[in-house]
Amino acid sequence: MGRVLVTGGAGFVGASLATSLAERGREVIALDSLRRRGSELNLPRLKAAGVDFLHGDVRELADLQAVGQIEALIECSAEPSAQAGTDGDTAFVVQSNLMGAWNCLEFCRRHEAQLIFLSTSRVYPYVAIDALAFDETATRYELSDAQKVAGASASGISERFPLAGPRTLYGATKLAAELLIEEYGAAFGLRAVINRCGLIAGPWQMGKLDQGVVALWVFRHHFGLPLRYCGYGGDGKQVRDVLHVSDLSELVVDQIERPDHWAGFTGNVGGGQECSVSLREMTEICTELGGRALPPGADPTQRPGDVRIYVSDCELLYTRTSWRPKRGVRTVIEDLFEWTAENEAAVGAALGLREADN
Repeated sequence: MGRVLVTGGAGFVGASLATSLAERGREVIALDSLRRRGSELNLPRLKAAGVDFLHGDVRELADLQAVGQIEALIECSAEPSAQAGTDGDTAFVVQSNLMGAWNCLEFCRRHEAQLIFLSTSRVYPYVAIDALAFDETATRYELSDAQKVAGASASGISERFPLAGPRTLYGATKLAAELLIEEYGAAFGLRAVINRCGLIAGPWQMGKLDQGVVALWVFRHHFGLPLRYCGYGGDGKQVRDVLHVSDLSELVVDQIERPDHWAGFTGNVGGGQECSVSLREMTEICTELGGRALPPGADPTQRPGDVRIYVSDCELLYTRTSWRPKRGVRTVIEDLFEWTAENEAAVGAALGLREADN
């Protein structure tokens, strides 16, 4: 079995994939710039799993070339916040997400290596999603089954959903990288997989206000810090589907092991309607599991690029594999509470969670 490089390998998703592959006997290198606060906590975890760590940046092709020959590259490095660049500083999100992806493509081309690219549901335009028909219940918003737009139904958003319209700089850079990957496949025969991931959650996630909401909700309940429902009237009925990082790891292992089978796949990877949750419902679960009631405040202010509902319709994925998510929302939250309790001091110190930032 050849070597596997995981870029963003000290991040939440990257470290989880790297350790999962190493535990299955793969030789794995994790490359990371350690820019994101809390990523340093994964270094002992990577070492214990037998993963080699290399400090480097995907924006520098030379850092990738220092790795040497590989069989596959899993591209997990990114600026993942939908708010990235809204302050006018667009350099990092573009350079990391787009130019970094191009460097990874060039590295894979030169080594004839497989590429697994973790893209995002944010490639779908937020204005078009928010214009869809929806229903409201006591605890959540839900997409109506009857829609006038292709690729939208009560099951969620599929790959047939139109891509015209703004999608945030994060989403735009990821979609641009997808287009480059498609061209490299056609021009150079690059075997590539594009996973359009929705909300991923689980232990080791350093959730914060603009990214990693499930972990953030657990942390706030564990440490007794204030919460707010933001946007859409401040009622907390916004919905996302949630995928446990261990479920994602099992899928990626299969993609690594069957590169020819997966070559050319571009599709949604998420928890789907069965693993969806609203903020209000998540508060109820966290209150029950954490034993602490934290009535959230309300801020109706709309954040740029936000959406009322996003659920991944994964039917295209399911035509290619028998893989299905095994772990529901409650399991994700239970695992996060357990991990947070076991690592309370490190998590609190890394993310400054003992100081309210609302």
